[in-house]
Amino acid sequence: MTATSPPWSALTGKRILDLSRLLPGPYATSMLADLGADVIKVEDPVGGDPLRVAPPLFEALNRNKRSVALDLRTGGGRDAFLRLVRTADAVVESFRPGALDRLDLGFDTLHETNPRLVLCSLTGYGQTGPYATKPGHELNFLGLSGFFAVPGRLDGSIVRPGVRIGDLAGALHAALALTAALAGDGEGQHIDVSLTESITAWCSLFALPLLGFADPLAAGLVQGDNDVFTTADGRLLSLATFEDKFWHCLRTELAVEFPELDTPAYDRRTDRTEAKEQVHALLANVFAARDHDWWNRRLTEIGAPWAPVIDRPADLLTDPHVNARKLFDSQEGGTPQARFPVVFGAGHETFRRPAPALGEHTRDLIGELPM
Repeated sequence: MTATSPPWSALTGKRILDLSRLLPGPYATSMLADLGADVIKVEDPVGGDPLRVAPPLFEALNRNKRSVALDLRTGGGRDAFLRLVRTADAVVESFRPGALDRLDLGFDTLHETNPRLVLCSLTGYGQTGPYATKPGHELNFLGLSGFFAVPGRLDGSIVRPGVRIGDLAGALHAALALTAALAGDGEGQHIDVSLTESITAWCSLFALPLLGFADPLAAGLVQGDNDVFTTADGRLLSLATFEDKFWHCLRTELAVEFPELDTPAYDRRTDRTEAKEQVHALLANVFAARDHDWWNRRLTEIGAPWAPVIDRPADLLTDPHVNARKLFDSQEGGTPQARFPVVFGAGHETFRRPAPALGEHTRDLIGELPM
């Protein structure tokens, strides 16, 4: 890993001190580090980031960063941190509201030390409000967000996602807000990121239009022809014939093999939504009649909006499109990681530095600071 930060990036040359731990904050700063920021991970000397116990996730979230081990509860650790603050453009933290103030490292202190510094705080509920000091985790934030108010299946059931989308939504908003602030006029400020508000902003796009419906399923968000189906050999595929043209093509092209599809009854989106249970049952029987390889060939031939459903992690690495796009890379024989998932025409190398050992760069970074 010898590549340098992208010279075209507005983040190259920006120094970010990362006090955050676990998932949301480190994911936010990992995106900034991927895009060129100099991210210094400030960790407790005893154990460091608790996520170090899960090396594959820790390594993916902390590549391109350096690590400094400082005990901020001591005078020496606090002083060293404030010396770092003088050289930094931003600090990211994910403690409960008031924790930095109790260390005498709150925004007022940081701003006095470096007036142009941006402090970004990621918390479950934000810095103010009746929930501000409540403990919480991703499932709590998801529960409050409206996620469970939006049906996703024909029976109205809503299943908690395995991917921590509440944490990741907050991380994305934090990274975007920091990028905007760091590209601004250089005036210091405190950015207050609520993980709950971030995921609520996403979910409200779909939940609030349901206000006028006694039955959320009546709103038409769930359709019988936009779903996952099982083939004859027990494998899964996804179909999304939302537009009428795709449905019409599907039913006419497959009418020879499946005469039951040869009907104009569902040619309009409104008709298919109204009859979603019947449409789903029709398609379930059709897809169950042939194996996955047959459907792969036939659906691809007719240009249907379909895709295999990957339900095993190993299959992520064998998909031909993913491989053609070079999304994954194995770093030094470790667990494969996804590159920054955007292709830049000016060129960009995501994997420049492996995740650091705890305190790996303490001596070098602290030693270079003016007293």
